Amino acid sequence: MSFVQFVGLMAALMATNALAIDAMLPALPEIGDALGIASPNGRQWIITSYLLGFGAAQIVYGTLADRFGRRIVLLTGLGIYVAASLMATFADTFDTMMIARVLQGVGAAGTRVLAVSIVRDCYSGRQMARVMSLTFIVFLTVPILAPSIGQVIVLFGIWRWIFAVLALFGIAVLAWAAWRLPETLHPEDRVMIALGPIAHAFAQTVTNRLAVGYMLAMTFILGGLFGFINTAQQLFVDVFKAPQLFTLIFALIAAFMGLASFLNSRIVERLGMRRVSHAALLAFIAITVIHATIAMTITETLWIFAVMQACTMFCFGLVASNFGAMAMDPLGHVAGTASSVQGFVTTVGGALLGFFIGQHFDGTSVPNTLGFAVCGVIGLAMVLIAERGRLFQPHQAPVVEATR
Repeated sequence: MSFVQFVGLMAALMATNALAIDAMLPALPEIGDALGIASPNGRQWIITSYLLGFGAAQIVYGTLADRFGRRIVLLTGLGIYVAASLMATFADTFDTMMIARVLQGVGAAGTRVLAVSIVRDCYSGRQMARVMSLTFIVFLTVPILAPSIGQVIVLFGIWRWIFAVLALFGIAVLAWAAWRLPETLHPEDRVMIALGPIAHAFAQTVTNRLAVGYMLAMTFILGGLFGFINTAQQLFVDVFKAPQLFTLIFALIAAFMGLASFLNSRIVERLGMRRVSHAALLAFIAITVIHATIAMTITETLWIFAVMQACTMFCFGLVASNFGAMAMDPLGHVAGTASSVQGFVTTVGGALLGFFIGQHFDGTSVPNTLGFAVCGVIGLAMVLIAERGRLFQPHQAPVVEATR
């Protein structure tokens, strides 16, 4: 497989997740009405149930991938995703929809774990960060386009067709992976499913200072993002009274994440992951604190919100690719287990934080902006713990032999 096709397939695998989150955002009121969800905040369960299934299932995919290989486990996950998408298409009760969304998340979890594991099988260090950034560029076009796709479907059809489109996309990615993706796990790296090796791999994942620190930092940063996603439709409709601009401004905000990932792919090998991501995290905190102050002290306009949120997402794009790579970098020998544990913690933790933020929606943008700021500050604390109080450089300088 060529490098370009490899990046494209990895991006498509990750896009199954983004599409399943963002495509139905414009249709949440219609879905809620059809399924009898009375509370506007209650509609957030359509997003959160998916995220919880997506996060929880990641804990097992790594172990299975380390034992049976990446390819068969990935194809199984995609099959579950397609079946659950079809189940959601025909759901006629809230309970059925919740089951379908959880299962859809379970299937998509395989694409997240396996995409990261496959990339780690082939690359490491700054090269891995570059591949992840290029993958994110393609992947992030999905949040740009997905709400518009959902809006078009609702305008010309019914909300159920959104889930039918997800099923068709899953089938396409499944066929691509089955046709072109080779097995990337070396036979000597396969781990038997036994308590001892599994416990050893888990122990290495949760005791590595750098891996745990960056994993927890990413959890809190994702919590702010999921809080925004949960309330995005309500913000544009209930706060800014501009539902017609939702898909356009959401796309522009998401585009800044894509721009940041492209920039990261160009500079990360020269400047290093720490310089880029640590500077971006500090900027993230400064921007979100300013945004929260504006939201609490003056009447915020839609365009102030859009500009501040775009700047926040730009910083998020620089943080996400590098934090993920740094969390995985010391764990290449147990990449499958490490990817699943980190995916479980960041997604479930981020989903619960995001749901907590979303449930505090009060008709203003204050809970959203304040949630971003608090999550950013806690994320910085996790980074400082991981790096033993130092930023912009490894906590342990490399040893260089002097020759005379």
